[in-house]
Order: sequence, then structure tokens, then C-alpha cells
Amino acid sequence: MTTAPLATRLTRAQGPLFFPVTPFGPDGTVDLAVYRAHIRAGVEAGAAAVFACCGTGEFHALTPEEFESCVATAVDTTAGAVPVVAGAGYGTALAVRYARTAEAAGADGLLALPPYLVVADQAGLLRHYTELAAATSLDIVVYQRDNAVFTPETVVALARDPSIAGLKDGVGDLDLLQRTVSAVRRDLPGRDFLYFNGLPTAELTGPAYRGIGVTLYSSAAFAFVPDIAMAFHRALAQGDDKTVGRLLDGFFTPLVALRNQGRGYAVSLVKAGVRLAGLDVGGVRSPLSDPAAAHVEALAELIGQGRGLLEDPA
Repeated sequence: MTTAPLATRLTRAQGPLFFPVTPFGPDGTVDLAVYRAHIRAGVEAGAAAVFACCGTGEFHALTPEEFESCVATAVDTTAGAVPVVAGAGYGTALAVRYARTAEAAGADGLLALPPYLVVADQAGLLRHYTELAAATSLDIVVYQRDNAVFTPETVVALARDPSIAGLKDGVGDLDLLQRTVSAVRRDLPGRDFLYFNGLPTAELTGPAYRGIGVTLYSSAAFAFVPDIAMAFHRALAQGDDKTVGRLLDGFFTPLVALRNQGRGYAVSLVKAGVRLAGLDVGGVRSPLSDPAAAHVEALAELIGQGRGLLEDPA
């Protein structure tokens, strides 16, 4: 594992951030051999980092023992080629337990998921994440979404902690995010603080986020169509607006429309896509449900349509 700070390694990122699914075998247990193959394929396809056991990886459904095994497998499989960032969530005490488990398993950093269920005030959120940051030597990316939405002032306070490397935004309020970026830049000049587009299909809003300087993003599509995801990433980075528009209109926008057809499809439809790609990762664990057969068929057609755009860009 490299000793370079997580922020430094992610700043150099040349590909999407990979959020692998967690495979379950026929008996319902985690299939680490399939997990290893899934991660290896993602790294070889150009992933800039592996975010293990996070939202797409069904963090909520894993036991602490399964979490530890998955993070250790991700670390061993990547062999330092890209950073491994592990999820950590629930209340402060459990989040600390997961954080220490991830550190012991060799992770390079943590994605701090929102606290479970409760809606806290800004002071409580700040205390939660700073206590988590103090619990290990790992750098932390704080995930803003649902019941953990921060004022610009709170993000400035978070950024004062050198262990908190950045903010992943899953809200999509660009007005709020711009004010946050400006506040950190104004109050902490020179601070190397990272921002991530963390919306469910981040490619759809990639151009808008890039307009305020946010270039890092998580790609759920990369888990099952890395060729399409990489083509989009290259086009966006190079300012190839024609290709960006073609892939948005012909693949990512209809993918979002399909994803919106069912609850939990931000996870289960991705897992179905991985199965369509030929890797048997099983279904999702409860309380999520697998997508309807008609929606899986529609996804297969959409994948073919997306690949057609790569072959015939006219």
C-alpha cells in the first residue's frame, strides 16, 4: 500500500471511481472469488480507485465479518495499483468500529456514509465526523446526502481537520455546492480539499459539476459497462462535447429513466448489469429487491444501444 495521501492519489485520477457490487453465491454468502474477479476487471479497465462496501456494494446488508473480508480482498486484489476506500456508517460508535476494521484490513481511506436514521443538527454532524476522523489514521471523504446535508460553514469546519480529505455530494444542489466550494477556498486558502459528484448516475450531471470545478465522480455504470463509462470520462475530460452529448442522449439519460422505474434500482439494476456482463454476482439482499425481468431486458437493449454509439459515432 502506497504512503501517498489519499487526496494526492485521487487528484491524479485518470478514470472514474469504481464502486463494485458485492457478490452473493447461491447459498447467500459473500463470494470472494467473484468479488476478486469483479475488482480485477475494474482496475484493468481503468478505474482510478475502488470504493469497497459502499452504497452500491450494499454496505447496509453486510455483517462486520463480511465487511472485513471484502475490504481485505479488495486491498489484496488491487495490490496498491489504485487506492481502496471502504464505507463506514451507522452511528458514531459503529462507524468507528467499521473504520478501524477497514484500517486493519489495509484500506487507504474511508467513505463516511450518513448516520443511520437520525436527523442531526450541524453541530451533531460535525461532532460525528470529527470523532470518526480521530478514530483512525485513514483519510476520510464525507458523503453528503439524505439526512447529512451540510452548510458551507460546517464544511469549512470539517475541512479544518487534516484527516477529512473531501466531500462527496449526493444532493445535487449546485447552488449549495458552489457556495461551499467558495467558502472553503476563502476561509482555508491553499487547502487541498476534494469534491466528488456522488449522484446515482453521475455522468448525467458531469458537465454541470465540471462547470464549478468538480471533476471527480463515482460511476455506477462503470461496474457493468466500463467501456462506455471510460469513453464518456475521456470525452468529458478532453472537452469533446459531441461525444459527451451523444452518450448522454443515447445511453445515460435513458439509463436514468430506467433506474427511476423501481425502488433501489441504483443498486439492484447495477447488479443486474454486472450479471448481464457475464459475472454471476447474484441478487441483492433484503430489504432491496431485484429488478423486474422486463427492466432487465430493457437494460440489455440499452447496453447494446450504448455500445453501438461507440462503434458508430455518426
